[in-house]
Amino acid sequence: MALSLEELKTGYYNMVLAREFERKCEALFQQGIIRGSLHMCIGQEATAAGTALALRDDDILITNYRGHGHALAKGISPRAAMAEMLGKVTGCCKGKGGSMHWTDLSKGIMPANAIVGAGLPTVVGCALAAKLDGNDNVAVTFFGDGATNQGVVHEAMNLAAMWQAPAIFICENNLYSEMTPISQTTNNKDLVERAAAYNIPAEIVDGNDIEAMHDAVCRAVTRGRQGKGPTFIEAKTYRTVGHMIGDSQIYRDKAEVEAWRAPERDPIMRLGAKLLGHGLTASQLTAIEQEVTRVIEDAVQFAKDSPYPALDEVYVDVFEHRIA
Repeated sequence: MALSLEELKTGYYNMVLAREFERKCEALFQQGIIRGSLHMCIGQEATAAGTALALRDDDILITNYRGHGHALAKGISPRAAMAEMLGKVTGCCKGKGGSMHWTDLSKGIMPANAIVGAGLPTVVGCALAAKLDGNDNVAVTFFGDGATNQGVVHEAMNLAAMWQAPAIFICENNLYSEMTPISQTTNNKDLVERAAAYNIPAEIVDGNDIEAMHDAVCRAVTRGRQGKGPTFIEAKTYRTVGHMIGDSQIYRDKAEVEAWRAPERDPIMRLGAKLLGHGLTASQLTAIEQEVTRVIEDAVQFAKDSPYPALDEVYVDVFEHRIA
């Protein structure tokens, strides 16, 4: 399904938003304003933006610890997201979840977690619930290439296939499991081969091309809505930053990173060039980028002005208290 010019502009906005949001978080982290860990998705923005354009608000999304771009594209409030990064009570998890646990049920964004591969069994449950409820919602989860070696991933895919649950498994293959090259973790050249074991339809897509990504997810969504079960998508992509803040990246060659930052590979520059080819002007692209800057600065100010959770809130939403 071809994207309209307006949808391409929305995709460009969402990709720039994801990248600049994370760049701002990186700066705040270095200033000591953001604490904990920070895993950025810079270079992988098209997988999120293309997927989100194929989904409805009531479709389920389960992201992972590198999921800022996914959640922002699905519609989470930048204010609530930034407040969460700063640990403020106005954050999407009331300041208690931080970078790895964003959620917004009104946008179909289920709580994320930092356990590698943990989104797959959860997404199968959500997809099965949709099927049992008799609606046509689909449930999508993102995970990295390293997660495909987790046993729970295979259990989840097997169950999704057996139950014909409308789950969409999107593997962002960025070639590295943290700091380990994929060639050192599996003999599979293409990870879609994993789906064949469960007779799940699968395809490989250029994860840095928003239109290719959108097309693949649209096919998976159509299959899921029609009751034809799960789909596995392997998005070939690349993170052009370290695994986390402070990563020295000694495990990969600098020339390789620079090659993926080139205009013909970088997802934002690729889409920008395509929009210019569709007749947009450079000033129109700049206007989109300036709007992103305004939104992020507003989110930062909102987060800084928001209070921290009260001390008596420390255990609220953490334990379920039952009265005998």
